[in-house]
Amino acid sequence: MTALPAHSAPAPRRSPAPRPERRLRPAPQPNGRAKPRLAYAVIALGGVAVIVVAQLLLSIAVAQGAYEIDGYQVRQADLEREHQKLAEDLDRVESPQYLAKNAEALGMVPNANPVYLRLSDGAVLGEPTPATGGAAASAPLVPNALIDGVPLVTEQAAGETPNGGTPAEGAIAAPDAAPVVPPPADGLPTPATH
Repeated sequence: MTALPAHSAPAPRRSPAPRPERRLRPAPQPNGRAKPRLAYAVIALGGVAVIVVAQLLLSIAVAQGAYEIDGYQVRQADLEREHQKLAEDLDRVESPQYLAKNAEALGMVPNANPVYLRLSDGAVLGEPTPATGGAAASAPLVPNALIDGVPLVTEQAAGETPNGGTPAEGAIAAPDAAPVVPPPADGLPTPATH
């Protein structure tokens, strides 16, 4: 054997086998054209219908609430006007001129000569004289034109208020008069409560 390697002839090169060319082709479609599913269309249209109905109901509720608020505001304005009217009527009948006219209509007259009683010794100071009445005695120095049309206590019908209304319209009717009990000799009676 020899120490030298043997040289051999190189193997012939093989040429690669020809590859077939790739071409893109569309995927085969069964039945021709693909149809969208009917269930998806029904769900989409149902969702749109639910949204439209919900929006319509909310709009109706908001409009109804606005009408209710407007009605309450109109009622409040009417009540405020009524309160102001009643406050003005109360101011009229509380005026000193109206009270003086009512007192005169009930038979009361002003006393120009007052008499005083001193409590320490029971002495009477002044000369007691009977009071005399008349239109000049209680005529106001400043006339009040606001009470010209308001009837006096003696001119009102039974159960009628100074404004010409009836107690059922808002005033509380006076209870039936309780029997008068004479006071005991040793002091004032206690009020009867129920």
